[in-house]
Amino acid sequence: MKKIASRIAVAMFALALLFVPQAAFAEEPPTTGQGTASQQALEGLNSVNPNGANSPELTTVIQTILNAVYFIIGIVAVVMIILGGISYATSQGDPAKVKKGKDTILYGIVGLIISLMAFAITQFILNAMNG
Repeated sequence: MKKIASRIAVAMFALALLFVPQAAFAEEPPTTGQGTASQQALEGLNSVNPNGANSPELTTVIQTILNAVYFIIGIVAVVMIILGGISYATSQGDPAKVKKGKDTILYGIVGLIISLMAFAITQFILNAMNG
């Protein structure tokens, strides 16, 4: 059962990585003018971050990272609830297995609630920082 649980967790983590926002990679790099290699390099450096004009805001970067982390935490919590339900359903009346299944479901629900509260708090703070 532990092997199955670890394989499910690894698969869910791999799937979560597919859904991480890819906005940073969606834009084409700016084209530079003609000139020598050193002029093009200097022009490229100036166009990337002239006084922070093209860089994303810190709150946007933090929000993207936190959203990905909360997504992964949510998946793990739901998987734990499902595994607890399976454990509870297959306990065959054994009190130790019933307690283990109920505890796993309870801990999964508590983890999901805590992650939702953390998401709400951080969204509130980041929105307040943006203005």
